[in-house]
Amino acid sequence: MEAKGLAPATVNRQLAALRKLAGEAVEAGWLDPAVGQGIGRVKGAKQAGRRLGHWLTKKQAETLLALPQGESLQARRDRALLCLLLGCGLRRTELAALTVEQVQQREGRWVLVDLVGKGQRVRSVPMPAWAKAALDRWTEAAGISEGRLFRPVNKADAVVGSSLTSQAVYGIVASYSQKLGLPCAPHDLRRTFAQLAHKGQAPLEQIQLSLGHASIQTTERYLGIQQDLQDAPCDRLGLRVG
Repeated sequence: MEAKGLAPATVNRQLAALRKLAGEAVEAGWLDPAVGQGIGRVKGAKQAGRRLGHWLTKKQAETLLALPQGESLQARRDRALLCLLLGCGLRRTELAALTVEQVQQREGRWVLVDLVGKGQRVRSVPMPAWAKAALDRWTEAAGISEGRLFRPVNKADAVVGSSLTSQAVYGIVASYSQKLGLPCAPHDLRRTFAQLAHKGQAPLEQIQLSLGHASIQTTERYLGIQQDLQDAPCDRLGLRVG
């Protein structure tokens, strides 16, 4: 895999799958235990540093949200979808599984309650007013009053099926981000949520709670705190060079 030029993260991900497969093969009696142990001891690829990922600026995020034009069902759905990804920092799987019943009022504001994230951790996420407004325009036009919030829309602009898949969410984000001229994935919108909230002086621990991270260090990596590109150490050297 390294000879093929695959990234260390990709190599390690594939090795993890192979180790798991070898373990299951040993348990089933299909593979010699010694061979299985040997596969399990294969070291992963070393990875120096850590990718910061992509995120949008405030202006780019506003431009992206304005891209779904018109009042068709598809435009309303896509606008609401982008608003929730950017406004709440959801994972695409969480958004695809979101139901009408999870949109509730708590302490005078709208909240997405009982989201089940990684590690089966359950959290509730506050929703900005502009995201709730976009969501209402979609659900009212689509006649959705229960069940999954986001559903497929066909070429005739009619709702079909009962749920949008997480892969479909990925495709929608990719389509609009290409129009923006800055290809990005749903997870990049999650990073953007964290970045913009941090720049807006939101407490780090509150951003962590919204994202559903078990570790504050994971949230810090989303924010790129370890390497601030806007206020970098080199900007504070105080040197005058003629």
